[in-house]
Amino acid sequence: MKYRYRPQGVCSREILLNIEDGIVKEAEIVGGCPGNTAGICKLVVGMKVEDVIKKLKGIKCGVRSTSCPDQLAIALEEANKK
Repeated sequence: MKYRYRPQGVCSREILLNIEDGIVKEAEIVGGCPGNTAGICKLVVGMKVEDVIKKLKGIKCGVRSTSCPDQLAIALEEANKK
């Protein structure tokens, strides 16, 4: 399943996901800090959706109440509901 998410409260503009059988097959964060977002996306490929959510949910970016990793977790939660 392909899923597109518009992050809130961060520099990134879009999160693109491909999930099959509860496993992250592809992840891309458009915008944000290029090295960090690319690294996060590479790390989560092949992981179970639930495991990614557990690891990334609640991470903050500086004084912001959220971060690109947190937004990725939220995107995965929403995709999981569909």
